Amino acid sequence: MSEQRIEWIRHDDGVVELHLNRPDKMNALDPAMFDALVAAGERLRDDRTARAVVLTGRGKAFCAGLDMASFARMGDEAAGAGVLGQGGRTDLIERTHGISNAAQYVAIAWREVPVPVIAAVHGVAFGGGLQVALGADLRLVTADTRMSVMEIKWGLVPDMGGTPLLRALVRDDVVRELTYTGRIVTGEEAVALGLATRVVADPLAEAQRLAHEIAARSPDAIRGGKRLLNAMANPSVSDAELLLAESKEQQALIGSPNQTEAVRANMEKRLPRFADPA
Repeated sequence: MSEQRIEWIRHDDGVVELHLNRPDKMNALDPAMFDALVAAGERLRDDRTARAVVLTGRGKAFCAGLDMASFARMGDEAAGAGVLGQGGRTDLIERTHGISNAAQYVAIAWREVPVPVIAAVHGVAFGGGLQVALGADLRLVTADTRMSVMEIKWGLVPDMGGTPLLRALVRDDVVRELTYTGRIVTGEEAVALGLATRVVADPLAEAQRLAHEIAARSPDAIRGGKRLLNAMANPSVSDAELLLAESKEQQALIGSPNQTEAVRANMEKRLPRFADPA
């Protein structure tokens, strides 16, 4: 059941497309979708052949947030045991996936995937759907895409990894306004606020183009760059630690086979032939 919730498309150059596949429900998050997102994150985290990931939704929306049928069962202990999937766990305090619980991992996982993840967002990204998109490295939206930190509408707080992700992207007072009000913003405003990266006419086509461009770069440098940028986004990492991390990443790259191939390909004016990371 979980596998049906996400359609996987693999390209020969290492680009992986993940399409949330519940279009009749605007890709709302039900237990099976939670499980499928967790499984996808875990699988890609250990995939040495992936070069870039495109994350999008089938149908007219990226993700409308928590499925209301599941939400209605949250107060019912018996039925609510499956709201978050993962074999009926309901203890949100328990850390089941590193620093996060299963629900938080559906957003945090994309930062742990060692290659860039590009979210192509159209229609709506509400509540949990927005938090899934926030975990991506980049968010491409249409001008009329609608985004909202919508949990307050249901008497809740953002609890799927949204707070550490928002902290790195959006000004503190703006995050507070959006969290307290649940205000819906368009794609244009989302870019201005930091929720989205760029407005484009066709987010999926642009995400695919960008993913293939990234896939043509040295995979060692791309993965090293993501590790470095993840550290940069962590406010607990000092400037001294970042400078040392820069040096460590660069030292590991200089003279490595893929770095040497990048230089040769540029000098010989040909396309590089990179090997998958060891």
